[in-house]
Amino acid sequence: MEAAKPAETPRCDWSAASARRDDDWQRLRALVRERAYERREVTLASGRKSNFYVDGKQVTLDAEGARLMAAIILKGLEGQPVDAIGGPTLGADPIAGAVIALSAETPHPLKGFIVRKQPKAHGKQRQIEGPLKGGERVVVVEDVVTTGGSILDAVKALEDYGCRVTGIIVLVDRQEGGREALERDGYPVWALMTRQEVEA
Repeated sequence: MEAAKPAETPRCDWSAASARRDDDWQRLRALVRERAYERREVTLASGRKSNFYVDGKQVTLDAEGARLMAAIILKGLEGQPVDAIGGPTLGADPIAGAVIALSAETPHPLKGFIVRKQPKAHGKQRQIEGPLKGGERVVVVEDVVTTGGSILDAVKALEDYGCRVTGIIVLVDRQEGGREALERDGYPVWALMTRQEVEA
């Protein structure tokens, strides 16, 4: 008798969400352009040199920016297989916080979680914080994707914990290969906007 095959992880379908460009999206793009985007030489977390920088926290920690972003994400999550939302600290933290707070007003409230870079060295020595349980379906969020390395680290920690990663959402895709790398590994990615759209 053959062993039962593990259930396949359901994946999000971002096609409809990615095509949506409403007034909220236009205003969010304006905020990113005005407050988060800078033309200057900078060394990124990946070690790469770049001639521009996107400081997503200038928008994700702004009251209007957080509300707009959370509303757009919740629209995209309608009907998707997801129980909880979060990602690598600290870029994901304000995004997840805004989304879970706004989700309380919907028929499908979401849990939130935080993924540390390393397990805590004291207390319960957790790497994943929040009311998350193994087997739950999760979406990983981040403010900016460049190479995708920090997101993949968070995905691995979540899968080791027993969660099923159904998709990834980022505020801005720098268009430097990170999104494609994540999708090659089987994770559908929804970038709320790309560098090209910010600069347009």
